[in-house]
Amino acid sequence: MDKQLKYNENTLSVAPMMDWTDSHCRVFHRLLSRHARLYTEMVHAQAVIHGDRDRLLGFDGSEHPVALQLGGSEPALLAQAARIGQEWGYDEINLNVGCPSDRVQAGRFGACLMKEPALVADNVAAMIAAVAGSGRPVPVTIKCRLGVDEENDYERFRAFVDTVAAAGCRTFFVHARNAWLQGLSPKENREVPPLRYDWAYRLKRECPQLTVAINGGIATLADVHVHLQHTDGVMLGRAAYHDPYLLHQLEHALWDTALRSRSELLRSFRPYAENRLAAGVALKHITKHVLGLFHGQPGGRMFRQILSEGAHKPGADWALVEQALAATGSQSRPAAA
Repeated sequence: MDKQLKYNENTLSVAPMMDWTDSHCRVFHRLLSRHARLYTEMVHAQAVIHGDRDRLLGFDGSEHPVALQLGGSEPALLAQAARIGQEWGYDEINLNVGCPSDRVQAGRFGACLMKEPALVADNVAAMIAAVAGSGRPVPVTIKCRLGVDEENDYERFRAFVDTVAAAGCRTFFVHARNAWLQGLSPKENREVPPLRYDWAYRLKRECPQLTVAINGGIATLADVHVHLQHTDGVMLGRAAYHDPYLLHQLEHALWDTALRSRSELLRSFRPYAENRLAAGVALKHITKHVLGLFHGQPGGRMFRQILSEGAHKPGADWALVEQALAATGSQSRPAAA
């Protein structure tokens, strides 16, 4: 089968990650992969409506396809925020039903909404209605967990999906583990509850009409190939951030695009970086997203050290990046996929 037909915009994506997937990060990730769908950090609907939209919603045109992830639990507010996101040019609006942090729970959104499928369905229906009236309709999607706390009932998870799907949602990004609402930090919630990929696989088998993408613990090319035998897509989280070259290797493996070297990819980031520097953005805000580019490579530790220690200093510019690159001794030859 032709890869361009087999793989599409749902095949590969990078998860929304607070404090990480800002616009600088997404521009860099787009250089690594033309096809991956990129996501904003979660933004609460109230912030979208009342906050600084240039800061919260602004993005570079190169980021497409890019999705806005919203948090919230009030249908009217989420509908308004979804419409605003659509007007700002986002290609998808995603609702967070997976974040387990105490702050998120206190606001009655995120993973605790797994316990209220009817409310999630109302939110989704309102969001879909809000974006449907435009000449540029965009999909409304869900990112969820398998359940919360000690729930271990697939049928309950399936009932949640059925309820939300009945409201019009057709795409589910499934973080294939439970969220513990008490006793675990957000970091522990990404590592401690056991992964149950088989639930996502089963969901896709039973609901072939839905698009099901899997998230959680995916860190290698081999992992991705296995999951794509059972689901429509994979969503990378920390692996895409800590080892970003993996994104480029996946782009090459899935779409047969040219494999470029780490140094070549980083230098292609220079025009954007220098444009942002000229606009007054500190280098540290740009280069923090590239620290993992030489993960596991000779000189990778020195690359990170030079950037980490120098990027915050006044006047730091692209010359520091070249200094860090020189420390790797890297050639132009790309790594094998």
